Amino acid sequence: MNRRRPKEEKGAPKWMVTFSDLMTLILVFFILLFSMSVVDAEKFRAIADSFQQRQVLDFLPSAIEFETPREERGEQRKDPFDEGKFGEEQDVNMDELLEEVQEFLETNELTELISATRDDRGVVLVLQERTLFATAEADVLADAKPFLDKVGTLLVAIPNMVKVEGHTDSRPISTFRYPSNWELSGARASSVIRYLVDNHNLEPNRFIATGYGDTRPVMPNTTVENLQTNRRVVIVISDPAYDVEDTF
Repeated sequence: MNRRRPKEEKGAPKWMVTFSDLMTLILVFFILLFSMSVVDAEKFRAIADSFQQRQVLDFLPSAIEFETPREERGEQRKDPFDEGKFGEEQDVNMDELLEEVQEFLETNELTELISATRDDRGVVLVLQERTLFATAEADVLADAKPFLDKVGTLLVAIPNMVKVEGHTDSRPISTFRYPSNWELSGARASSVIRYLVDNHNLEPNRFIATGYGDTRPVMPNTTVENLQTNRRVVIVISDPAYDVEDTF
């Protein structure tokens, strides 16, 4: 009898099929890793480019290391009150603004004429009447214009809404131009705004003029010094987070 030869199986060995599947899976895995790394790099570059276009980062430390220094990219640091530091689309930190304003007043030797404080409404500048107007008048004095120009320089550098308040003491007034303290206080606030807008290219729609007469004294109207303190013009640089209607 002839011996039967074992039947030879055609095709690749079974172990090779398993090995090929394993190699294919490993290849797919590394392709997936590579594609994910490319996407992340593109996103990172897009984020970095968007950060470079934001002016606010010119004044904050960046967590991203750029390939070239700021100077080589043609970017220069600006003075704290250069025009455009606070762009129209940026939010102004009011506490930092107060520090900048106080430094501005000290640098320009205005601390004896103007005081700066912070409240819920924003940064508040108080200008005494004697530095701005003659008694019972609302025309800005020539001697007041230099430091009003300094205030105008300050307001040019920021985009905030500005409210100007006129205040008087309790002594009654009755003249042809100003029948009462209401008219006088309102006229003084308007005169300050008109001077700032006319001389510093400020947008008129940023300003609100209000006359309070003698209704909001800061001191009792009992002494000459207190009367003088109550006669004032207040400039409120409004906090963007504060409702403008609430500044009244």
